Amino acid sequence: MANVIDQDQQWLLNCLSATLDPNPEVRNFAETSLNQASLQPGFGGALSRVAANRDLSLGLRQLAAVLLKQFIRKHWEGDEDVTVSVEEKGVIRRNLLASTDDSHRKICTAISMAIASIAAYDWPENWPELLPSLLTLIKDQSNMTRVQGALRCLALLSADLDDTVVPTLIPVLFPSLHTIVSSSQTYNMYLRSKALSIVYSCVSVIGVMSGVYKKETMALMAPMLKPWMDQFAIILGQPLQPEDPDDWSMRMEVLKCLNQLIQNFQTLAEGEFMIVVEPLWQTFVSAVGVYRRSSIDGADDSFEGNYDSDGADKSLDSFVIQLLEFLLTIVGSARLRKVVLSNVKQLVYHTVALLQMTEQQVHTWSMDANQFVADEDDETYSCRVSGALLLEEVINSCGVEGINAIIDATRERFSESQQEQAAGSAVWWRIREAALYALASVSDQLLEAEGSGGTNICLGKLIESLVAEDIIIGPHEYPFLCARVLTLVAKFSPVISHTVLQQFLYAAMKAVGMDVPPPVKVGACRALSQLLPEANREVVQPQLIGLLSSLTDLLQQASDETLHLVLETLQAAIKSGAEVTGPIESIISPVILNVWASHISDPFIGIDAIEVLESIKNAPGGIHPLVSRVLPHVGPILNKPREQPEGLVAGSLDLVTMLLKNAPMDVVMVLYDVCFDAVTRIVLQNDDHSELQNATQCLAAFISGGRQEVLAWAADSGFAMRSLLDVASRLLDPNLDSSGSLFVGNYILQLILHLPLQMAQHTPDLIAALVRRMQSAQIAGLRSSLIVLFARLVHMSAPNVEQFIDLLVSIPAADHDNAFVYVMSEWTKQQGIFTAPNMPISTEGITTRSKAKVTPEKWTVVPLPFKIASLLADTLLEMHEQVQFDDDEENEWEEIEEEDKDGDKDLLYSAAAGLSSGRATYDQLEAMAKVFDGDDEDDEELLSAGDPLNQINVASYLGDFFTKLWKEDRQLFNHLCQNLTQDQVQAIQTVVVHS
Repeated sequence: MANVIDQDQQWLLNCLSATLDPNPEVRNFAETSLNQASLQPGFGGALSRVAANRDLSLGLRQLAAVLLKQFIRKHWEGDEDVTVSVEEKGVIRRNLLASTDDSHRKICTAISMAIASIAAYDWPENWPELLPSLLTLIKDQSNMTRVQGALRCLALLSADLDDTVVPTLIPVLFPSLHTIVSSSQTYNMYLRSKALSIVYSCVSVIGVMSGVYKKETMALMAPMLKPWMDQFAIILGQPLQPEDPDDWSMRMEVLKCLNQLIQNFQTLAEGEFMIVVEPLWQTFVSAVGVYRRSSIDGADDSFEGNYDSDGADKSLDSFVIQLLEFLLTIVGSARLRKVVLSNVKQLVYHTVALLQMTEQQVHTWSMDANQFVADEDDETYSCRVSGALLLEEVINSCGVEGINAIIDATRERFSESQQEQAAGSAVWWRIREAALYALASVSDQLLEAEGSGGTNICLGKLIESLVAEDIIIGPHEYPFLCARVLTLVAKFSPVISHTVLQQFLYAAMKAVGMDVPPPVKVGACRALSQLLPEANREVVQPQLIGLLSSLTDLLQQASDETLHLVLETLQAAIKSGAEVTGPIESIISPVILNVWASHISDPFIGIDAIEVLESIKNAPGGIHPLVSRVLPHVGPILNKPREQPEGLVAGSLDLVTMLLKNAPMDVVMVLYDVCFDAVTRIVLQNDDHSELQNATQCLAAFISGGRQEVLAWAADSGFAMRSLLDVASRLLDPNLDSSGSLFVGNYILQLILHLPLQMAQHTPDLIAALVRRMQSAQIAGLRSSLIVLFARLVHMSAPNVEQFIDLLVSIPAADHDNAFVYVMSEWTKQQGIFTAPNMPISTEGITTRSKAKVTPEKWTVVPLPFKIASLLADTLLEMHEQVQFDDDEENEWEEIEEEDKDGDKDLLYSAAAGLSSGRATYDQLEAMAKVFDGDDEDDEELLSAGDPLNQINVASYLGDFFTKLWKEDRQLFNHLCQNLTQDQVQAIQTVVVHS
């Protein structure tokens, strides 16, 4: 084939042409021929000659370049099919480098990508001439196509630079790049932007390196900072122009570079930053005006959806988002925020203008309620979201000044909307909606500040004054403003008067049932989801049947994103009026079940629907009719799982599990009669992971709800017990995929908790099977759950823990001395990296690509007692930090730490240690206990109150443990403490009670 290609170049050209033929048979034959040819020597070189031949058509050359890139990625390093010779590699490199100055951008891009693919393997070691060649090209002012091609190559290469190349590359490359960026008369904006993108990539790599090589990177960047800052100031100094995407792109690259410099070299950048402050403000203020005319009003082209030939976004929105993100970096910087503090009011005022809905958003959201919900919920990439994040950072960093700035800007923009409305503007509502959106985006921070007395604004009166006139706004004329008002009131409901809340609650309930635009219904549902849980039931109940009926009707019209919102609202309505839900269960449940069945392949909608059904189940008189309605459908599904569409069996198992949760015994028995045997067979016979997981959880729920009765209800109790053990055996089979066994830990726990006598004789075999399953587990979640199960078994064996440990020691474990050694090694692995002051841990900082090749990650093995002491001390530290955070006692904790640092570091190592008093310690333990032992609805719901782990007060237990150890084995106590960090020692000090 090599000879054929060398002698008859036309053959390759014909094959390439044939791949573009409209006849599929011709295309397939050509593709097969090319695939076969790619296995022959010389094919890559032939492709490179075609790609470099400027006499050929653009399409053929581009196709050859793409195929060459694929060939390089697949065969360059050699494989069992193809070995690319040194000579052929040289031919390919030379042909590609000679083509970087091609005048066709698509060819230039394809060639550059092929060069970058080779460079990933060969550069710099096996292709040292690449960089000098590219540097020569970018300096050639007589040929801009060469400059363009070289910059494209460097841009692609710079995305994969590492610490071995960048330090030597920057001193050589940056002067040439600076010449390009600063020579606006010679180089066009595209080339200047491309040069800036290379600067950004290099600075990003140096920024990563600064975490390890701070002095070296600072020394490297220091002499270059001022000329670049001067150039950045020049670029940003001119007002932003409309309909100029090349200028927007160049400024965006400047902002990205500045962002990296400030984040990674703040000390250096601080001194030079004042040079760019005024130009940056000029860009920001002018950008607000351009954005308003282009994106908000739609008068000028915003170039939305426009990309350059390299795939970079050239839209105005993309630039403004980058600008807002850079401002967020400045505001968040302790060193630089002082620059904006004097102008924080103006910053916020202009930012609010950028929160306005664009013309495109109004059109899209009016036509598609799903997109409106998705964009609002998911916080998509947009100016509104970036602007809201900036406002949050203003409050976080500037405190009361930031809060006042946001309130003042809101009032001012609100006043402007009133003036525009009075003047007859058709879009007066946009700036008002933006002002209200600004308040809503920082509602949590504002409410927290008012609650702590950090501000005297009186939020409730402010919000009420802002929405007073909007309650009468027509939902058809201004649907988005109407929706925003409803959601704003809901967000600030804790500080709004009951009279106003009831007024808006009634308006929201009324809107759900009215013929109003979809955005209004969305806003009403959002408001109801927040207001109903706290609403006065006497006010709600007279309207509830109508609301439930309206929501049910709305549910049948909803789809995709809006389904989630309506289901969430329906759940809130059912919970707020549980007394009236029972009587209309026959109306609501069929609709919800239909939604569940028709969206069975969508797990999110399925979960939402089941949560609504669970609310119906928990309502007075709701469970029995619901179970009667569900069982006739799920029974046949579970009994013939192989005949069902995908997802229906797993969803039905979820549904049964929900019905079992906290159900009365008669309901558990009814569900048992219809479903238990079928669920057992699913575990024993199916291989579908989701079905195995859900069936395991369902059986655990049966055992938790039925307890000993699950055997008594069976026609043959012995057979039922054997079936349960067979389920355990299959789930613990090392050959079963780990995903299918994911919930076996909870299933085993239910067996042990509720069938202890039947399980006792199987304990040794069970432990051995658990160890084998742990060792074969391919996912960390399964190992973790089994470790927790072992922890529960240890506590359940008290006071005979030694016997349980002896049992573990007697059981073999592959590649370990015994099961005990294996289980403890796995347990400690889950707890993070243990760093002790006297142990040689690697401290080499960030691992870059080149460093990882020569310096593998280091780990230190420590004795188990030290590891356990460290983990317990870390638990104490975590509880201390949480208590201080919750109680706003950070300063007090810092004072304690300072006192400890100034005192004797060996305080705990002496019998004469001045320990805190017992009462003070236990007061703190009480607070810590509330942190770790409070009610948590998200805990494993099937665990009974008798579960040993649920009985432990962790804070008190650790205090007692360390106190007892200190009293009874001082030598061991001191020995363990010597291997802890000072913070860990101080944490233990606070809980050890002086005898």
